[in-house]
Amino acid sequence: MPGSLRRWPWLAYVALLTLADLGTKAWVFARLGYEHRTSDWQFAAPCLWGQLRLQLRTSFNRGALLGMGPGLTWLYAGIAGLVVVAIGAWLWRRNWRDWRLSLACGAVAAGALGNLHDRLGLHGCRDEAGRPIYAVRDFVDCTLPFVECRSLFDWRLVPEFEWPLFNLADVWLVVGVVVLVAIWGRSDRTTPAAPGSAAV
Repeated sequence: MPGSLRRWPWLAYVALLTLADLGTKAWVFARLGYEHRTSDWQFAAPCLWGQLRLQLRTSFNRGALLGMGPGLTWLYAGIAGLVVVAIGAWLWRRNWRDWRLSLACGAVAAGALGNLHDRLGLHGCRDEAGRPIYAVRDFVDCTLPFVECRSLFDWRLVPEFEWPLFNLADVWLVVGVVVLVAIWGRSDRTTPAAPGSAAV
């Protein structure tokens, strides 16, 4: 299939993931309000050595992924824009040859776009003074079993670890990056040796 014909499904895929992220954010914040409002709904179930719990809680994240590095909103917005442009240009040059790479890159692009939308204040949320809020809307409150590393020889099983609040865009970003790392790691192992590189 020519690359020009592959671009439209890829763009539709990115748009679908982005709209899913923006739609869930809008729905949760419209239902609960903001900020730090918690839903009555909660899911809890035993999991491994502890408990998995899911709940909805609204929050504005002014940092990076999962709340890291707060206070640099415009820097993160610029990085997100560059990521989207770089992914599009890279896939364009590769002519969309590898569908796995295309799907993984699409997930990263959708995650970057969803959070970029919020960092630019396009969600329309305003603070008490009526000023636009330039921050990402997070709403998934998750507690799950985890492994805590205190030192090289001191590891501890934590039955209920409070994960930082996140949204679907964060999920797209993490899943996309993990798949990309797996693909590149596998390609490095399966790349045949160059002619003449064998030991004599």
